[in-house]
This record gives sequence, C-alpha cells and structure tokens, in this order.
Amino acid sequence: MRSLRLHLILWLLPALLCLLALDAVLTYRRATSAANVAFDRTLFSSAKAIAEGIRVREGQITVDIPYLALEIFESNAEGRIYYKVSEDKGRYLTGYEDLPPPPRRDLRFYRPVYYEADYREVPLRLIALRQPVHDVASGTTRVVWVQVGETPELRRDLAREILIGALQQEALLVALALLIVLIATHRGLAPLRLLSAQVAARADNDLSPVTVTQLPSELGPLVDALNQYVTRMGRMLGARRRFFVDAAHQLKTPLAILRAQTQMALREHDPDDIRRGLLDMEETLTHASRGVQQLLSLARLEPDSGYDVALEAVDLAALVRELALDWAPVALSAGIELGYEGPQQQFIQGRRELLQEMISNLIDNALRYSGGGTVLLAVAQDEDGVVLQVIDQGQGVPLDEVDSLFKRFYRGPAPKGEGSGLGLAIVREIAHRHGGDATLEATAGGGLTVTLRFPSPAAAIPEPA
Repeated sequence: MRSLRLHLILWLLPALLCLLALDAVLTYRRATSAANVAFDRTLFSSAKAIAEGIRVREGQITVDIPYLALEIFESNAEGRIYYKVSEDKGRYLTGYEDLPPPPRRDLRFYRPVYYEADYREVPLRLIALRQPVHDVASGTTRVVWVQVGETPELRRDLAREILIGALQQEALLVALALLIVLIATHRGLAPLRLLSAQVAARADNDLSPVTVTQLPSELGPLVDALNQYVTRMGRMLGARRRFFVDAAHQLKTPLAILRAQTQMALREHDPDDIRRGLLDMEETLTHASRGVQQLLSLARLEPDSGYDVALEAVDLAALVRELALDWAPVALSAGIELGYEGPQQQFIQGRRELLQEMISNLIDNALRYSGGGTVLLAVAQDEDGVVLQVIDQGQGVPLDEVDSLFKRFYRGPAPKGEGSGLGLAIVREIAHRHGGDATLEATAGGGLTVTLRFPSPAAAIPEPA
C-alpha cells in the first residue's frame, strides 16, 4: 500500500526542485546583471581616470595614466585589463593597438558605450568613452577615444557566489517546506485515523450508519459513501435472509407431502399402487422444483442482488409471437384460444432471457386461471412508451385483491390449481428492471388484463427488412 506522505513527497519534491532550478536560472541572471552593473562602474572609473591623464603639449597628445587607474588594474589580479587610447580619426596613441572598437560610436562626449567582444580568443567586457582634449596654447580641441576592457573572471565569480548563497538558502527552505508538509499531513490525517479506529472497533453484525463527531468537512463525503455502502450491504443481507425464509416457506409443504407419499409407497405391495405413488412423488418434486426456480429468479431480480442487467435492442413483438407458438399446444390441450395482436416489429431496450421468462409467466398464469375462452397477447406503442397486454376472459379477481396479487406467495382466497404465488411477483420485478411497470385491471366482459408498460427505446431501432 502506498503511503500518503510518500505520495505527497514524490509529487512535491520534483515540483519544488523544478522551481528551485528555475529560480537558480533567474537568480544567476540577476547576479550576472548586478555584477555587470558593479564592474561596469569600475570600468567607467578606469576610463575616466585614463581620460583625465590625457594632455596636449606642443601639439602632441600625451597620456599619463594616473595612480587611480593603476590601482584599479592592480585590484583585478585574477583577471586581465586591456586599454587603448586613440584619436577620433583612428590614430593609435597608447595601449593595445588591436583592441576591438565598439560596434557603434556614440559621438556625444562623456557618454560611455559598453560592449562585449573577443580579443585574442578571450571574451572581454569593454567600455568606450569619447573625450575632448583642449590645447590651451593653440586654442584647439582634439578628440580622443578611451577604451578599457577586462576579462569576465571576477564577474563570474561574484555571480557564482551570489548563486551559491541563494541556492543554499532556497534548499533550506525546500527542506523546511517538506518537513512542514510531513507534520501537516500527520496532523491532518488524525481524524482519518480516528475514523478508521472507530470503524475497526465495530461489531461484525453492526450495520448501523457510522457517526463520528468533530470530523473535518472534507471527510463528510467519505463517511456518507461508507454509510451508503453499509446500507447496501444491509439490503443485500436482508435480501439473502428473505430468500432463505421464502425458500423454507416454499419447500416446507412439498417436502412434507413428499415424505408422506414416500411412506405410503413403502407400505404398498401392489406394483400399480407403487407406480401411482411414484407418479405422485414426481408431480410433487416438479412443483417444488418450479417453486425453487422461481425463488432463484426472484432473488436474482431484486435490486440489491448485485445482478447487473445489460439492456440491448430486443424485438418484443417477435419474442411474444415466438412464445405464443411455444405455448400453443398447452393452450389447445386446455381448450383455450391463444392469439397475438400487434405489429410485426416492436423494439425495446431489454434483456431477452428475462423478457422471455416474464412473458412465459404471464401466459402460464393466463392459461392456468382463465378457465377457458380466449387469451390475447397484444403489443402496441403510444406516446408514453411500448405496451404489452395479456388479456384473458376468465372469472377475474375482486378489485380489492388486485394489488395483493403482485405479492410473494399470494394466491387469493380461493386458489385454483397448482402454483406458488410467485409468477406475478417475478413479472413485476422484471418490468422494474427494464424501467417499466406492471398493473392489473378487470377485462371488459369478465376476466383479467395484465398491462406492462416499457419506455420507448433510446437507441436507434433498425428498419424492418
């Protein structure tokens, strides 16, 4: 299991390191700019000092480098200083004759021009200063250029020192930030640890909602989701208990009858009597088996069973006609006319095997309790959806019993024939699983009509061939 603290560190550390790298680049640029400003002032002072030592004597320009400029040169022991003095027209006076000229010439006096150039395969930072020199004897003015350049060692060293100091400070801040995150995470997870301890301390059969006071609002959704899960588990366990109770209720009577029939068959000596007893036992087993199958279907269809119904386009009209043909021999043997009324195709979103079980239960109930006459299967569509009706012309049921017929094991006050009272309950659950509903009403002229209404299919329905 991954640690939340480690997860936070793995997310925060790369981000902080990226920020540290970005800040290092920006800090180095700022340090380089600050070093250039500081050392450019030194270059300007050197150029001014050299310019102040330029004189015109007897028509000749002489350059006396003052002590201040020499002192500046000596202070730059780690680097190298280059200078050049030339006339405005380019005549070399002193210094390094091949020192690179500035890329642009500012003709205004005393305006320094800073530039960078390579000299003898060495990068230099240079200043060029245009300076007038007056000849007092002749009253003329000569113009000279003073150039001073230095290698960038001192600038780089200063920028590096500033960068190292900034990185040390920021690394300390990153470490403190991670420490604060760890401490905050530990304290922030305390309510979660409290919640975990309370949930772990609950009894195995305790499915009551979790209630924890003084929880942060961020843990509210977690507690709500946990309570919803506990509620679903309670409903699923309740469904399982109902299934066991229903199974015991459903199997108790057939097993008792089967035991009595077995004892009676064991007392018989005539093979014909024994055969009749075995046939009765087979009928009882068939009835019990059908009841168990219906119970299993009902348990699977309950909303809390965990069974996921994946719907797809199903031709309801074709399915009803197919099942009507399958049940036709049973209807003929009972003297009942089984018919279909509806379109050739009518699609709905459903599960074919569930719809097949639902329609089979409806046909079985109609043939079993109609008492003769006609059973009509009708499919239609209106503005509210698709309608399936099973109409019989039997004796019907009283209006006060209509709602009770969908209950489990209910067969009315005067049940006829064999049955478990689960058929219509299964029909209603399958209809609900398809987003529909099932209702009962009296048939005009006598009998019972079961109406199933399904929503119109949301998916595109193929055109008939």
